[in-house]
Amino acid sequence: MDMNQENQTSEVTFILLGFSEYPDLQMPLFLVFLTIYTVTVLGNLGMVMVIRISPKFHTPMYFFLSHLSFVDFCYSTTVTPKLLENLVVEDRTICFTGCIMQFFFACIFVVTETFMFAVMAYDRYVAVCNPLLYRVAMSRRLCSFLVATSYSWGIVCSLTLTYFLLELSFRGNNIINNFVCEHTAIVAVSCSDPYVSQEIILVSATFNEVSSLVIILSSYAFIFITVMKMPSTGGRQKAFSTCASHLTAITIFHGTILFLYCVPNSKSSWLMVKVASVFYTVVIPMMNPLIYSLRNKHVKETVRRLLITKLSCLVL
Repeated sequence: MDMNQENQTSEVTFILLGFSEYPDLQMPLFLVFLTIYTVTVLGNLGMVMVIRISPKFHTPMYFFLSHLSFVDFCYSTTVTPKLLENLVVEDRTICFTGCIMQFFFACIFVVTETFMFAVMAYDRYVAVCNPLLYRVAMSRRLCSFLVATSYSWGIVCSLTLTYFLLELSFRGNNIINNFVCEHTAIVAVSCSDPYVSQEIILVSATFNEVSSLVIILSSYAFIFITVMKMPSTGGRQKAFSTCASHLTAITIFHGTILFLYCVPNSKSSWLMVKVASVFYTVVIPMMNPLIYSLRNKHVKETVRRLLITKLSCLVL
């Protein structure tokens, strides 16, 4: 970026409209999102802590789950605090650097989570279809590699998209009709032609969605075939229950991403964009620990024991 661009961007600010068109809902929305964020932080950090300190959870499945919880926490923390602030203050401005940085980190975590879902689906495929080879196939080295690859690809995608955003020109105060510095909203207020940036994110989002969904759907197709061959009805019900929870979260997460970035006509209604953004930036990070963890009886028993131990120590 040359000196003129630096001088220009130093004077650029964005105004996040959020849900300001509904003044009577500002406080109710603040309380709702604050509750969701509190549950998100406690649920995800609690899961990371429980998995780290309990030896029984030192398995590939919970290793991936701890990273999913960490990503959800980071993702929510990147977006929600600014959303809460804008619901209670009149000044909804955010500087150019702050907006770009919010997009940069949000992009890292959403791409990482996309492939973390795929990694977890593959892990379940190995556990169900090849249970005798599970420990050997899902070695610690492979698990670390899969997680590191997810983070690395998220960083690569985010750097690429952010670079093309920085190539655009912006002037003065710009109104973003959203509560987050989302790509579509940012390019909408650009003074230059955003065609290249829009095409890059369309290709990137499509590739990420298709590749991750191929892994997920292929894994669950093999799981379904294997489960149907099980002689035990109880085993089939347990497996299908786990798959249903996973697929529910995947459907909501991937459905909103596809809606926002891969369907050209979906951006005509900014209200729909905001609602979809709420789902994948605020609601999904709260739902994941509930779906994958808190419904697990082993996790609940461990949490109960930890709470009893802590309370006993406080009483003594």
